[in-house]
Amino acid sequence: MKLEAAIFDLDGTLLDSMPIWQGLGRNYLLQKMVQPAPGLQDTLKAMSLPQAAQHFQSAYGLREAEETIIGEIETLIADFYRYEVPLKAGAAEYLQTLQEQNVKMCIATATERDLAESALERLGIREYFSTILTSSEVKAGKEDPLIYQRAVEHLAAPLTKTVIFEDALHAIETATAAGFRVVGVYDESAAQDRERIEALTEQYIYSFSDWKG
Repeated sequence: MKLEAAIFDLDGTLLDSMPIWQGLGRNYLLQKMVQPAPGLQDTLKAMSLPQAAQHFQSAYGLREAEETIIGEIETLIADFYRYEVPLKAGAAEYLQTLQEQNVKMCIATATERDLAESALERLGIREYFSTILTSSEVKAGKEDPLIYQRAVEHLAAPLTKTVIFEDALHAIETATAAGFRVVGVYDESAAQDRERIEALTEQYIYSFSDWKG
């Protein structure tokens, strides 16, 4: 069946960006010349940014105000997207192929718009996407199918001819439960969920060159 539309997640799917999120707290503390405790990533993963800032104050004795810590962390993230984050293997070539086949494409991401735009522009792939939808703008995270529903409305393509590319299990569970076709994209951050993702998706790929759609 000819593909008419494709919806792409950003982090861990098109962008090899999960390491910055996984190492963010550690890198921030090291910049402050503070040695992170073992297991810091596990401690922080369920925390919001304000909660993480409070943890740095209480557990590591940082004297900066909470707002200052949040701002400094946000600057670290912004610089990574603006200057460093790389594409996943085969992504640029695959996007070019889809464009040549007149497949309509958009982004559906939990990442903030300014970060997404800066990375896509720098990597030279912004032109492939007719729009970027973000969780904050649609006011729903990926535990809710709303962002995918809005994407399909924008692309104006039937569900049977639309594919979502996602790496994260929770997002894949949401999309498949809502009746979407989903291709799972391998990312090391979700390697422990591989079997479940394979069971839910129509294909599980390690590189975009593997996609057989």
